[in-house]
Amino acid sequence: MMTRRPLSRTRSFLLLSGLPCVCCFYIIQCIVVPTLEILYKTIPWPQSTTKKMVCNTGNAELDDKVNKWNEWNKDSSAQEIVDNLINNNDVKNLEKMFLNRIEFGTAGLRGRMGPGFSQMNDLVIIQTAQGLVNYLTEVHQTSDLSIVVGYDGRHNSKRWAEMSASIFLRKGCKVYLFSDVCPTPFVPFGIGKYAAAAGVMVTASHNPKEDNGYKVYWDNGAQIIPPHDKGISESINKNLQPEEESWSIISESEKIIDSLSELTEDYMAKLKLNLVNSTYNELAPVSVAYTAMHGVGYPFVVKAFKTANLKELVPVEEQITPDPDFPTVVFPNPEEGKSALNLAIKTADENGCQVILANDPDADRLAIAEKTNDGLWKVFTGNEIGALLCWWIVYSFKMRAPSASYKNVYTMSSTVSSHIARTIALREGLSFEETLTGFKWMGNRAYQLRSSGKQVIFAFEEAIGFMCKDTVLDKDGVSAAAHAGELIAFLYTRRETLNGRLDKIYEQYGHHLTKNSYFICHDPVTISSIFNRINHFNNGEENTYPTSILNGKYNVVAVRDLHTGYDSTKPDHKAVLPISKSSFMVTFAFDNGLIATLRTSGTEPKLKYYTELCASPELSDVPSLTATLDEMVAALVDEFLEPQKNGLTPRSD
Repeated sequence: MMTRRPLSRTRSFLLLSGLPCVCCFYIIQCIVVPTLEILYKTIPWPQSTTKKMVCNTGNAELDDKVNKWNEWNKDSSAQEIVDNLINNNDVKNLEKMFLNRIEFGTAGLRGRMGPGFSQMNDLVIIQTAQGLVNYLTEVHQTSDLSIVVGYDGRHNSKRWAEMSASIFLRKGCKVYLFSDVCPTPFVPFGIGKYAAAAGVMVTASHNPKEDNGYKVYWDNGAQIIPPHDKGISESINKNLQPEEESWSIISESEKIIDSLSELTEDYMAKLKLNLVNSTYNELAPVSVAYTAMHGVGYPFVVKAFKTANLKELVPVEEQITPDPDFPTVVFPNPEEGKSALNLAIKTADENGCQVILANDPDADRLAIAEKTNDGLWKVFTGNEIGALLCWWIVYSFKMRAPSASYKNVYTMSSTVSSHIARTIALREGLSFEETLTGFKWMGNRAYQLRSSGKQVIFAFEEAIGFMCKDTVLDKDGVSAAAHAGELIAFLYTRRETLNGRLDKIYEQYGHHLTKNSYFICHDPVTISSIFNRINHFNNGEENTYPTSILNGKYNVVAVRDLHTGYDSTKPDHKAVLPISKSSFMVTFAFDNGLIATLRTSGTEPKLKYYTELCASPELSDVPSLTATLDEMVAALVDEFLEPQKNGLTPRSD
């Protein structure tokens, strides 16, 4: 394509062309060049940039949104994709990309990277950052605020962190922008250290490589919850048009502070205060392999192990450096079990390691596996790790801080996680609280308890998320790895294993057997009908529920419905936990200790069930308990969910 040439080049060419006389020089200067300048200004020369295509599909809403994107977007690679779709009249994909905006929820944003308002891209990040900083300045009535910004090793994470930081800076905020990748828990930790108004972590945690996310924390160091999630979402929608300078990244400013080194040292110092720090840790007869799952965790977990006086880890070399393509795993999620830990198991076997620790890519989750006596590897579930870490932290806390009363000391878990944390706490004289699913709820509740002079020493959810002490009000795979390392050293020094200790925990506190799964259902009407029948069970009467299964063999002793707000255990029958009219969650407690929760997924067409049989220590016959659990789950599913009648599709495996 032809482009305009600068006139200085034309003049230089003529002057250097060897014209022989001064007269010619003046003719050129006075006549030729001015004429060329007039022509240059008036002739419509072809432009160097391609004009964006106009969307005209016939769908007015779609055309308006695509053309608005074209007007605002400056990412040429994303624009090329959109232009190709317009040129090919690919209405189906244009609708997917533009008709629905990616939802800003309690965890911020997370989704597939790509063009359009429904995906993660430069324009959506700019709009989100503009909305967030405007909401912060409105709430705090000032722009003299500090914001902590971190990022992981995924594609675009650093760029989007820097773009966000630049938008915050232009608003007048001070920004603690880390100079390199960091674990997600460093952002909430930094909020507390620097008394920041908010924090942003650009990460998609353990999602596939095609995804990225934008996780937002409030000034208490916990993930945002209502009303702030709604407030930020509304502010984003009010600030959709990007400011011209929002596309430019500010690389130098007195208000940009790189505190990664300082914060890491402070984090390790705080961690040390919470550890046992036994001088015998490094002498324990055990070797531990570690994988960062192509994420950010390795250098930080190495520091944490040094802080705890633990032996050096044996790294899975292929996976210890950040790689946004995750080349050695199908899903970069250690919760997937052995399929995600193949390389770690290979490394452990080759180096004589008895235990494997694994972080997910942003190092906020922790998985553990142990080699059994028969040479096979047991990958512990999140509930089993929760039992082990809860026992260890309660045991070591009481050992270091003997007291007549521990009523102000708490353990915590989510509604769909094992109740082992409750059992251990109550048996050991501590207190316990249950929250809704997700660390956004546990972190905020832990902050409230801390503000009233209480302390949460352990919280967990079954999706391998653990908060060891309340230094970070979120799940933290780095500190969890250090505490797990101390537990491993403690046990192996005494010729015990993790699996052996887990058996002893269940012998002491009672077996907590779980069985969880789900059905697929794409019809919201069917889902509503199922739960409407459950909470109108007595001839259509509101807030009446099934009272038993298997014709009275197992009786229901308590019901909590967080869709209707009903709780049979409360004097006024009103649930204490937050309720949701947009989703369903009913929990049944049975007379033999079974607790079952039926709930819908907020992001997938799934009807999930979580069950746990909490037996007393006297009941030690595991095969018999397992048979009881299987019998009750089968009956609960058949009688409450009626999968055949409702056309529910069972989980494929």
